Amino acid sequence: TNECGSTYIVTHCNFFSLQHNAKVAVLGASGGIGQPLSLLLKNSPLVSELSLYDIAHTPGVAADLSHIETRATVTGYMGADQLGAALKGCEVVVIPAGVPRKPGMTRDDLFNTNATIVATLADACARHCPQAMICIISNPVNSTIPITSEVMKKHGVYNPNRVFGVTTLDIVRANTFVAELKGLDPARVNVPVVGGHAGKTIIPLISRCTPKVEFPADQLSALTGRIQEAGTEVVKAKAGAGSATLSMAYAGARFTFSLLDAMNGKEGVVECAFVRSEETECKYFSTPLLLGIIQCQSNNHKLKNGIEKNLGLGKLSVFEEKLVAEAMDELKGSIKNGEDFVANMK
Repeated sequence: TNECGSTYIVTHCNFFSLQHNAKVAVLGASGGIGQPLSLLLKNSPLVSELSLYDIAHTPGVAADLSHIETRATVTGYMGADQLGAALKGCEVVVIPAGVPRKPGMTRDDLFNTNATIVATLADACARHCPQAMICIISNPVNSTIPITSEVMKKHGVYNPNRVFGVTTLDIVRANTFVAELKGLDPARVNVPVVGGHAGKTIIPLISRCTPKVEFPADQLSALTGRIQEAGTEVVKAKAGAGSATLSMAYAGARFTFSLLDAMNGKEGVVECAFVRSEETECKYFSTPLLLGIIQCQSNNHKLKNGIEKNLGLGKLSVFEEKLVAEAMDELKGSIKNGEDFVANMK
């Protein structure tokens, strides 16, 4: 495991035995991200039950996936009246629900629609699986994580160690782009990406790449810009037909597998995610996180805790320090938007 997590090949193979029985829900399972994400989760021996929810088409997606010869049983749920049943008993909930970006749209343009969707789903999680790990993919993540947190607080079940904004796609892209420029195997490259999950709040720490790489200042600036705007690159290339769905599904699966590995007792699992944080002046910030199990000293009981330790920002280059400073105002604004949305909910 390196600084921002293992690189996964999504096949039948994985690190743990089939003894762990994890029930995982995908909310938004019929969508452009939800379907390939559900396929990858169905293919993992870490998942024993796959609960698929959406407002339409879920029974068909579930029936299709159920024919695959892997251990996870698949059940489809459709419509608001079945949401509680979809969540009952889930250990991990992955939420890609929402509308995708179209050309000319920013992630913030998605706010009003996706904020309502995420708040509704977070409310259901708080009611039906309050101890579950909640992994939010729905954009804008810089606002939907504060929304999820505030909704959980209203129900008195908020645990900051169990609510994650999935920023893994930024790491996946950074690894790929660095590998292309340096002629490296992308599976062996790891670039931690900190900050948030939109535009200039995406801060790749190229100085901490493994293996170590160096770029001239102009090339470093261009590379950083490409990583920050890679989502827009896909939106434009799809010409109105959608946003990053396949790569996001891969990244969402990678993060979920890391979380399940850690919950299953694997040590040293590290991934970046956008979480409640004291590492900077922002209430929420993405940094490398050690995922795992907390040992309760009073009774020697092991608790599935999600975040075992926030590994923080660590040493930054001068260029990276400047990027962090420049991201703060935008991040704070997005976080406040999320908090205000819940405060003003009827």
